[in-house]
Amino acid sequence: MSLPPLVEPAAELTVDEVRRYSRHLIIPDVGMDGQKRLKNAKVLAVGAGGLGSPALMYLAAAGVGTLGIVEFDEVDESNLQRQIIHSQADIGRSKAESAKDSVLGINPYVNVVLHEERLEAENVMDIFSQYDLIVDGTDNFATRYLVNDACVLLNKPYVWGSIYRFDGQASVFWSEHGPCYRCLYPEPPPPGMVPSCAEGGVLGVLCASIGSIQVTEAIKVLTGIGDPLVGRLMIYDALEMQYRQVKVRKDPNCAVCGENPTVTELIDYEAFCGVVSEEAQEAALGSTITPKQLKEWIDGDEKIEIIDVREQNEYEIVSIPGAKLIPKNEFLMGTALQDLPQDKRIVLHCKTGVRSAEVLAVLKSAGFADAVHVGGGVIGWVNQIEPEKPVY
Repeated sequence: MSLPPLVEPAAELTVDEVRRYSRHLIIPDVGMDGQKRLKNAKVLAVGAGGLGSPALMYLAAAGVGTLGIVEFDEVDESNLQRQIIHSQADIGRSKAESAKDSVLGINPYVNVVLHEERLEAENVMDIFSQYDLIVDGTDNFATRYLVNDACVLLNKPYVWGSIYRFDGQASVFWSEHGPCYRCLYPEPPPPGMVPSCAEGGVLGVLCASIGSIQVTEAIKVLTGIGDPLVGRLMIYDALEMQYRQVKVRKDPNCAVCGENPTVTELIDYEAFCGVVSEEAQEAALGSTITPKQLKEWIDGDEKIEIIDVREQNEYEIVSIPGAKLIPKNEFLMGTALQDLPQDKRIVLHCKTGVRSAEVLAVLKSAGFADAVHVGGGVIGWVNQIEPEKPVY
């Protein structure tokens, strides 16, 4: 559906701006009017990571007048494979500051506003209220539902994108004109069922594919041109080089944008999404050891069986000495239980401790009462015990 322009046009473009945006100005659909609307627009990017990187760079190049960046993290070397707004020299720097420098390097006429804080229910309404449009590039479900609910309550449109390995998705959610994110995904997946990019990986260039779609949609919504992805989900398979669309209808029973909403204010999104299941939390209570404690057990020849519940490709990057690889899924299916030793204490670990806590719950219910897991996982082990090893 075609929609009216989201913002009013600025009073004028300077001579320098006319030169810069000339390739936009000669497109009849954009023209002087559309470019003035971009100049007057205020767009917030949630995250300056994989999707935020190309989105911010192209929003800046397009001439969006004010760009806000919500980001509290620092640049890590593992980011550089896909987060192209940052460089080698930025490692250890604030991602927000690094992104700002890159944006201003692309277009000095952009006003960049930094929000160097974690987006939470306590600050999201105040931050979002300062912008016309939100571009969501987050990679966790709690923040996605937070962004959605805040946008619905504020009646603001937002462009959503998601990436994982070789697959990407994008849509425009605007409850005034179509469905919201909850209409598509009423409930988050069970904790631990959908791995993050940090656990499952992502093809770096996929970020550019989905990020560019997000910016295209943002420009269309801001200027009122074309047919935005409202009520449509774009699905991209990079391996097959195939795009397809799925219609998304507004759910009259939606908890936040439906006819009788039950979510009328922001909630506890960490609890709603359950980053770790209740069973895992209960299992880990009193059964979590530190990497240093594991090192002491290894040095003391304790009767333990160290089991790594990650995937083979993760195990090949870095591992704890003596650890046996049994992926998490084999425990969930029950096939791994029969091969576990009965005369040794089982010590589980994963990358950071989330997956191993889920497996620990399985072992506890199967009778392995003294099983434990390593808090912080192999990342904690490297940081505290073997810092010469790589992390990912």
